[in-house]
Amino acid sequence: MSFENISLGKTSIEIIDGDRGKNYPKQNEFTEKGYCLFLSAKNVTTEGFEFSEKNFISAEKDSLLRKGKLQRNDIVLTTRGTVGNVAYYHNRVYYNNIRINSGMVILRVNKNEFFPDFVYWLFRSSLIQNQIKSIKTGSAQPQLPIMIMKNLTLIKPELDSQQKIASILSTLDDKIELNNRMNKVLEQMAQAIFKQWFVDFEFPNENGEPYKSSGGEMEWCEELGKEIPKGWRIGCLADIAEILMGQSPKSEFYNTTGEGLPFHQGVANYGYRYPVHNVFCSHLLRVARKGSILMSVRAPVGRLNIADRDIVIGRGLCAITPKHNYYSYLFALLQTVFAVEDRYGSGTIFNSISKKELENIKIIIPTMELMRLFDEVASSYDSKISNNCNQISLLSQTRDTLLPKLMSGEIDVSEIEL
Repeated sequence: MSFENISLGKTSIEIIDGDRGKNYPKQNEFTEKGYCLFLSAKNVTTEGFEFSEKNFISAEKDSLLRKGKLQRNDIVLTTRGTVGNVAYYHNRVYYNNIRINSGMVILRVNKNEFFPDFVYWLFRSSLIQNQIKSIKTGSAQPQLPIMIMKNLTLIKPELDSQQKIASILSTLDDKIELNNRMNKVLEQMAQAIFKQWFVDFEFPNENGEPYKSSGGEMEWCEELGKEIPKGWRIGCLADIAEILMGQSPKSEFYNTTGEGLPFHQGVANYGYRYPVHNVFCSHLLRVARKGSILMSVRAPVGRLNIADRDIVIGRGLCAITPKHNYYSYLFALLQTVFAVEDRYGSGTIFNSISKKELENIKIIIPTMELMRLFDEVASSYDSKISNNCNQISLLSQTRDTLLPKLMSGEIDVSEIEL
C-alpha cells in the first residue's frame, strides 16, 4: 500500500477563514437559542465537537457575514489559542447552520482527491499534530497562520484505502458516541426521578402512587415559605455528608511515571463522570477515596466528577462522601444544588468556596428510607454508566493505537473488504 506525500498548499483542499469584518458578532448579540450556532473554542475539542455550551446568532446577523459558514463534510481546525483541535461536520451533527469564529479555519475537501472522513482522522493523527506543534507561532497566544499551515505535509493514499482507513476509525468512534449518548440518557433518567421525588415531592407512597398529588400529608416550612412532606426537615450539607478539602503537596512529589496515586488540582483533567489521570503524586497528603464525589472549589465552583480510584486532591478540589453510604443520592443532590456553576462562593479575583461555606449550604433532608430507596433505583443507572465509561476507555485506547499505525501504513488495509 503506497502513500504519496503532498503539502496541504498543493492539494485541492480549500482553507476557508472566518469572517473578521465589521459585522463580526459582539458578545451582546449571542443568545442561548437561535438560527445559527456560532462556534467557540469550547465547541472544538481534542475529541471533536462538544456542544454542552452554545452561542447562537440570529438569521439576520448570519446573513451579514461573508465567510466561515460550514457545509456538511467540512472539517474545522482551531488556529489560535488552543491550536490543532479538529472536528468533523458530518450528517449526525444536529445543527444545520454553523459558523466558525475568528480563531478557526474550515478545511473543505474535494472528494475526487480526498475522502473527508480520512482528512479528519489525518488531522487528528500524530503525523499532522506533531507538525502543527513545530510550526505554530507565538508563546502567549499560539497561532497557526494559513500561509504556514499550507506547508503541512499530508499523506495521500488511494481513495479506496482512504475510505477503508476512515471506516475502521469511524466505526470505533461511532461506538464511543453511542455509549456517550446512552450515558446522557441514563443520567437524565436518574435526574428526572430525583426531581420528581425530591423537588416535586411525587415520590411513591405506600400504594406506589405519587405522594403529593395522591394526598400525602404536607406541613408548612417557614424557612422555605412552602409546604414539604411531613417528616422532612431543613438542614445543611454537613448533616448528610463529610467534606475533605484538598491541599497541594510540593511540586517535587509530582511525576508522570505512575508513582504514588493520581493527583488532581482542579477541573483540568475532568472527564465525563470520571477524571483522566496524567499526573501522579508520591506524597499522599489529602486522599479522596474511590467513589468519593470530587467537586471543584475554585472557579468554577461546583463542577463534579467521581473518583474512580484513590486520588490525591489539591487546593482546587474537595472530596464529598455520604455519611450513610447513599452515593447515588448524594451525587444527584449535588448535581441539583450546583446545577449552575459559581452559584455559591465568593472572591474578588476568582470565585472560591470554603469548607465551612460548603457545610452550611441549606438543603431539604428527606427520610432516610426515601434516600435509601432512591439510591437503590439510581445506583443501577450509575452502574450502567460506569460500565459504558469503561467501554469508552477501551474503545478510545484501541482507536488511538490504530490511528498512527493506519496513517503510517504499518497496517495494510488494501485487502480489507468494506
